[in-house]
Order: sequence, then structure tokens, then C-alpha cells
Amino acid sequence: MRILVLGAGAIGGYFGLRLAEAGADVSFLVRPGRAAQLERDGLVVSSHGEERRMRVPALLAGEVNQPFDALLLTCKAYDLPTAIEAIAPAVGEISVVLPLLNGLAHFDVLDARFGAGRVLGGVAYIATTLEPDGTIRHTSPMDTLLFGDRSGRLTPPVEALGEVFAATQVTARASMEITQDLWEKWAMLAAGAAITCLLRGTIGEVLATADGAAVAARTIAEVRAIAAAHGHAPRPAAVAQADRTLGDPQSRWAASMMRDIQQGAPRLEAEHVIGDLIRRGREHGLAAPTLEAAYAQLQVYNARGAA
Repeated sequence: MRILVLGAGAIGGYFGLRLAEAGADVSFLVRPGRAAQLERDGLVVSSHGEERRMRVPALLAGEVNQPFDALLLTCKAYDLPTAIEAIAPAVGEISVVLPLLNGLAHFDVLDARFGAGRVLGGVAYIATTLEPDGTIRHTSPMDTLLFGDRSGRLTPPVEALGEVFAATQVTARASMEITQDLWEKWAMLAAGAAITCLLRGTIGEVLATADGAAVAARTIAEVRAIAAAHGHAPRPAAVAQADRTLGDPQSRWAASMMRDIQQGAPRLEAEHVIGDLIRRGREHGLAAPTLEAAYAQLQVYNARGAA
């Protein structure tokens, strides 16, 4: 199975390196600056005190001249249009695209371009950052990857991906309920992003305030009500995990979007993660005032960055 990873950033670089370590036929489609970095230093991942460094094949736009069996898409949601154009030459008759983006809005765009049957669902539970020197730093205890056909069938491409990932150190598995998995990840992420970005603090800092717990509870309830209205209420295990993450008074956790704000990122995935969820709630007549407040605040941030 020939695999093309778009970019060699925090998530794509991490999973791509794990695939390469296991002997998979994996290449990276990167920009010239990253290509030069990979040529000079290799692909470097620091995980739990261990550093792994590998020389990996890197391609530039225009150098893809044949289809790949699977394409791993890990871009930011706002970069999706340019990402699609970059990978299009690598998508053939039997290729599948595995996006690891948050939310669901990206499927409309990918399905329209490549066909719904070629676009898998994917969920990653991992915390990684890309350092200025090109090192990918894995900071979470987990590196869980779920993937599956959105029809709920175990298709040959999904089976093939399962076999490839089974040889890696990654906690990866094929899922027959990937749409439910996608909703559960989205619900957790949207609630956490709304809470920490709106109140500009970690979960522990928010819960230490007089009304932080009440604000967090309202946010979580709004998100879960929207998911339930679309037939995807989080299952008990997902509820328990989210409650542990978002209800720990000692937690230093903050959503990656909050970390982006702290680092002065020029743009945030506000529309994809929170705006689209609000719209889906309105389709069912659901109000989400706390989510709306967080979304308005994030829109102000994005507008300032674009100014």
C-alpha cells in the first residue's frame, strides 16, 4: 500500500514517521521550506523522552505523477481548498482519502471533489506540536487513531490500512461506527475549545472561578444536545472521558485552539469547529448561547488577524 501524507507537520509527520518506522511505503507532500528541512535533518519526532529521526521521501507540488493508494490529510480546515488541489494528482481510481480534520464540514468539500466512496472518516486523539526547528513533539500519553468507511462497512481499503497500522506503535483500529466517533470527538473538542477560548484559561483555571463550573456545564450541555438532535449523542464511555477532561479542577488542559491564541496564530478553526456546530443546532431549533458567545469572540480574533 502506497501512502502519501500531505505535509509533515505535527500530526501528519507523527503518524507518517510511525508508518515509515514499520516499513510502510510512505511519502510526504511538502512545501519547499519543509522539504529542505527534511533533507537536512530528516523527520524528527520526540515522544516521551525518546527521539526518532528518519530520512523520508519528500515530494513538492508538481512532482506527483502517479496515484497513491491512500492519502492522509492533516491540514487545518481553512487550508482545505489548497490541500485538495495539492493532493488531486495523487488520487486515482482506487485511492482513498483519510482526513484527520475536526468536525464534519470538510466532508462536503471532499465528497464533491473526489466522491463520497473515496473519502474515509478519521479521528485522531493525540497532542503534538511542531517546533521551529522542525521537531515534532508528542506531548500526550495517547496516539489513538480511528478510521473507517462512513457507510459502516469494513471495505478492502479500510482492511488494508488496518494491516499497515497494525505493524506500527500507533494505537490504531478500523471502526464500523466512524461517524459516531467523529461526532464524539467533535463534541469533546468544541466544548473544550469554547470553554477555554472564551474564558482564556485552562480547565483548572476556569473551574477555580466563581461561575466557571456553571459556564462549562452549560457549554457541554449545548454541544451534547446538538449531537443528540442529529442522532449521535455521545456514548457513555465518551461522556465519561469528556467529563474527566473538562471537569478536573486540577487540569492544566486547554484546547489546541486556545494554545493557538496564546501563540498569536494568524487564524483559528473557529468556523469549522464551533460555527458549523451552531448552525447544525439551529437546524433543529436549538439555542446555544454559550457557544455563540465563544464563536463571536473567535470571529473577532480572526478578523483582527485578517486586518
